[in-house]
Amino acid sequence: MSAVRERYRVDLCELQATCEANYARLLRFLPEMRNHCGTRRVALSQGDLLTGVLVLEVLEVCPYTSTVQLSQEHCLPWLPVPRLTLRVYHDARMAEVIGAEHARHFRGIYSYPNAQMHQPDEKVQLNLFLGQWLAHAQAFGHEPEAATAGFGS
Repeated sequence: MSAVRERYRVDLCELQATCEANYARLLRFLPEMRNHCGTRRVALSQGDLLTGVLVLEVLEVCPYTSTVQLSQEHCLPWLPVPRLTLRVYHDARMAEVIGAEHARHFRGIYSYPNAQMHQPDEKVQLNLFLGQWLAHAQAFGHEPEAATAGFGS
């Protein structure tokens, strides 16, 4: 048995496929994100229980990219409130996590251990989490009772 661990390598094809799938999921919630800034709220529930409200906010619109922030309101009290910042590349049809909580601009690979305690595949994990979060919102989301500002269904 070898004590030397193999160095982590980014699977670029997998990361690109994840970012492409995230773009398609995000486009279902924000079909007009390329044209103007705005906010959309999607209520998440399980049966009659409201488990949170996904807030999708288009912060910046440029000719080929948009910046979107995802957060959740009205979470369960024991659940930390997630917040992600995304860069959406319209020409490449990809959405990538560029910020999470207070960290920004993730590297593809981190040595481990490191001062910030990032995992070697932190960027991949964040983009996979984004995909799971959006897929969950597609499966269990609906328009909240109150009117939304900016984007509609």
